Amino acid sequence: MFYVLECITGMHDPTMVALALSIWSIGGASLFLLMRRAQESNQRRQRQWIAIAAISAGVAVWGTHFVAMLAYDGGMTVTFQIPLTLLSIAVAIVLFWVALQAHFWLKMPGKSVVTGSLIAFAIAGMHFTGMAAMQVAAQIHYNWGLVIGGQLTASVLAILAFAAFDRIAGRSGVVMAIVLSLLAVGAMHFTAMSATQLVPDPARPAVEEGVGRTLIAAMTVSASIMLALIALGTSFIDRYLNDLRGLADASLDGIAILRDGRIIDANDRFLLLVGAAREAVMGRDVTSLLSVQDGSPLATLSKAATEGLLQQADGENRPVEIAAHVIEYRGRDCQVISVRDLTRIKESQRRITHLAKHDSLTSLPNRATAMQAMAQAMEIAALNGEQVAVLALDLDRFKAVNDIFGHQEGDRVLCQVSDYLRAAVRATDLVARLGGDEFLIIQTGAIQPQGAVALAERIIAMFARDQTEAKKLRTVGTSIGIAVFPDDAADPSSLHHAADLALYRAKAIGRGNICSYDVDMDNEQQQRRELEHDLGHAIARGEFWLAYQPLVNARTRQTTGYEALLRWDHPRLGAVPPDRFIPLAEETGAIIPIGEWVLTEACTEAAGWPNQLSIAVNVSAVQFWIPSLVDTVRNALQISGLPAHRLELEITESVVMRDSENVVRTLDELREIGVSIVMDDFGTGFSSLSNLKSYAFDKIKIDRSFIATIDSDSSSRAIMRAIVGLGHSMNLPVVAEGVETEEQLQFVASEGCVQVQGYLFGRPAIAPAFTDLQVSAV
Repeated sequence: MFYVLECITGMHDPTMVALALSIWSIGGASLFLLMRRAQESNQRRQRQWIAIAAISAGVAVWGTHFVAMLAYDGGMTVTFQIPLTLLSIAVAIVLFWVALQAHFWLKMPGKSVVTGSLIAFAIAGMHFTGMAAMQVAAQIHYNWGLVIGGQLTASVLAILAFAAFDRIAGRSGVVMAIVLSLLAVGAMHFTAMSATQLVPDPARPAVEEGVGRTLIAAMTVSASIMLALIALGTSFIDRYLNDLRGLADASLDGIAILRDGRIIDANDRFLLLVGAAREAVMGRDVTSLLSVQDGSPLATLSKAATEGLLQQADGENRPVEIAAHVIEYRGRDCQVISVRDLTRIKESQRRITHLAKHDSLTSLPNRATAMQAMAQAMEIAALNGEQVAVLALDLDRFKAVNDIFGHQEGDRVLCQVSDYLRAAVRATDLVARLGGDEFLIIQTGAIQPQGAVALAERIIAMFARDQTEAKKLRTVGTSIGIAVFPDDAADPSSLHHAADLALYRAKAIGRGNICSYDVDMDNEQQQRRELEHDLGHAIARGEFWLAYQPLVNARTRQTTGYEALLRWDHPRLGAVPPDRFIPLAEETGAIIPIGEWVLTEACTEAAGWPNQLSIAVNVSAVQFWIPSLVDTVRNALQISGLPAHRLELEITESVVMRDSENVVRTLDELREIGVSIVMDDFGTGFSSLSNLKSYAFDKIKIDRSFIATIDSDSSSRAIMRAIVGLGHSMNLPVVAEGVETEEQLQFVASEGCVQVQGYLFGRPAIAPAFTDLQVSAV
């Protein structure tokens, strides 16, 4: 160790030693900063930075070596062979490149050991190749113990340098790596020089060709420092430019730089918006890609944004916002175009506009759009002498579907209906949803009213076909009202009102009907609306009451029970006939609370009668659709205290026409409670016999239409006999309703009817007083 120090202090020029070490200080800084840059780059760029770092470090360590050798004073004149001198540079560069490649290629924790060892080997290889290039009239001898010691010392220091670089973040790691690598280079060189002994040899000829010390010093210092500084400068400039490029590419806006109207640079976002590679965009005239909405030249744009279109590579135009300003770029004034994609904003605006003009559920035009379209159609028709038909539709039984099955099922039905209507109309017709279950169709370019009637018939047929095929509770029907411009109204509001009135007339006639407007409908519709409004408040106002008509044993003429019949005393209209308000209640859904009231009221009244008397209550088909009907019946029995066997529920064929599985389940649950089920109006339906076979009934009632004509019509008598015989064969009691004469009573009793009902035994009246249960004919 002391020998090495003595060699440095006694045999080297201190100034040249300091110069040599400063060369590696710059070279080491270049090496590790370039390595840091390589770490930040992708694989392709990383290979480039490794090559630059290897060249810079190789030249720097070579420069350090030769300047340090020039600082060595061995007492003899020394020159250097050019080929071996150049070879020593190549050895340093190649071995440094191998070491750095290994450092980035290896993924194991101890890779700094491999890298440091290879770096020490590169320093040694360069040193001894350079020593071989030395020309001197002496023999060179080495102390190999010192050489090996220097190699090991350099290896340890190089390993520590790369370990510090890898494990210590930031500038501290780089600075420590530079210092340790400087010690490694110094240890290798000065230990090797201390191990070198020049023994004069007179037999060696003088060197004929070589490079002098002064020239080699100047060349070495200049080349080493300049190359290291260039490498460092390249690293910093590249990083700066990449940071700028990264910032530009990170922008959500497309940026293009123009010179003389042509694109000379662009960020990644701009290329993405265009949908083309950089090579396809560079050099293009910007007007082939961008256009301003108002037609202004791009060269006149300012920082104030304006809207325009960007033509994509696929030929599609993308809505954009464009702004521009002038900057200095590469020494010249250039225009910078900033392009912001407006596709999502425009799409959002389109959605908002669509929602403002269309129904959100069905995507049909809404009320405002329909009225605007109606006004335009009427204006065009007036100019051309044509007609415009408006069809108003709403859905039969929709409120019941919504109440029973929920709004989700109701929405599904509305979407299905919208599809039906779209399929039924022509491309020139407009279908709109006004709200709820109300729809409107505007028909132009057709002879009216024939065109509108034909369209309405197609729609009704589609609904009927759906009901026939589906046979589900959720199936709805429709009624349609038609009004024609200019025959029925002169403005959109009046035309729509006329179609509405025709619709209400169609619904009053019966479900699934079509009706055209006439002038008498206004008064009728006003009355219907008032009745519908009052119907919804009748329970709360106490306007309903129950009338009771007796059920009588056909042979003994004793009362066996009563049928509860709903009556409405309207405060202004007086007694409203049931056939007028009950269909309206079923249509609007008001029958559900009304039916619950009737059931509870009838059971409560009957609970105070003698035990042998039954009470019969009619149940609407709409009530039967409610899943909670069984609970409603059970609750009425519990509140009233009426035994279940005294309650009879009368249903018509409309109850069992659809969804037979649910009907069977509900009937079974009611029978389990103990309630009797009666088939009312038997013989009037299309499938009475099949229904009697499919469902378990406790009693059947012959419709009054057969009883009314048995005195004069042999067919009625034959039908009645067949029904009674069928009942007996199935062990079902048969009730004859509508018995008004003694002759009718005698006939039905003789044929086997067990019960009768009709005016012969009393008209429906208030709850009876039970002083005498014997009822005489009147």
